[in-house]
Amino acid sequence: MFSIEVNKLTKTFGSFIAVNGISFNVNQGEIFGFLGANGAGKSTAIRMLCGILEPTSGDAMVGGYSVMNQPDKVKTEIGYMSQKFSLYNDLTVEENINFFGGVYGLYNHKLEERKKWVLKVAFLEGQQNLLTASLPGGIKQRLALAIAVIHEPKIVFLDEPTGGVDPISRRNFWDLINELSQSGVTVFVTTHYLDEAEFCNTITLINAGNIIASGSSKELKTKYLTNTILEVECDKVIAALDILSKQKWIDETSIFGNYIHVNVKDENEGRKLIKKVLTEQNSIIISRLDKIVPTLEDVFIYLLEKDENKNVE
Repeated sequence: MFSIEVNKLTKTFGSFIAVNGISFNVNQGEIFGFLGANGAGKSTAIRMLCGILEPTSGDAMVGGYSVMNQPDKVKTEIGYMSQKFSLYNDLTVEENINFFGGVYGLYNHKLEERKKWVLKVAFLEGQQNLLTASLPGGIKQRLALAIAVIHEPKIVFLDEPTGGVDPISRRNFWDLINELSQSGVTVFVTTHYLDEAEFCNTITLINAGNIIASGSSKELKTKYLTNTILEVECDKVIAALDILSKQKWIDETSIFGNYIHVNVKDENEGRKLIKKVLTEQNSIIISRLDKIVPTLEDVFIYLLEKDENKNVE
């Protein structure tokens, strides 16, 4: 059973195509990752799926309602949280809960019941009178998510919710996302942290308004990166990257911190040629040259550059 069914959803602004006829389905209770670079069309797509922005053409069923024809009904079925946490900093924790609970139609006993749950989930039991602005980023993040689902929606949209939050808080936040998913809530999340995308059941990549790949983390790595990835540790990293990126026998090069990832068809031949072009021809010292398991970032960079090269052609 699908919680979200997207069919040729399109949004244009004048002659600019922000989202170009995208189609995909999201299973009930799954964590669905929607990835793309800035300007790829992620936020525009989410705004349409939340019933905030009217599509130019196409449609999507969200919680059983059409975003084109029943946007107000869609809004009753979903929760939403953005990177800015969607909380009022000048209100106390309890005032924020009361306000958003009222917006979502919760009153009296039901509001009090859900308030207890929110405070527990956000680790704020007995601290409801704290000013929201005074909360640490990780706690405020958990509070924002708990409030976004205070009305127990079937679907929650999280638009880059972990930006600017420390790694430990991000991991704790994902524990909460997993709990929601296990309880049957569908979680639709965008993130620019590719390590977080590993937690998603399904990942869909969008670039320039078009979907360019979709699948689980394992499926994406095995389907699109059939070549060997070699990691090069050397001195003069920038110079080495410039040299390697000009080699026609290399399919892809990218920099990862102080290392270079090189995509080659044949491991043994690739090792020989990398040593030859760097060490013998350019006197660059290689301290390590290892085959590695590709990361989602390797897949992401490969697919983006392949798509951009296709568009240039």
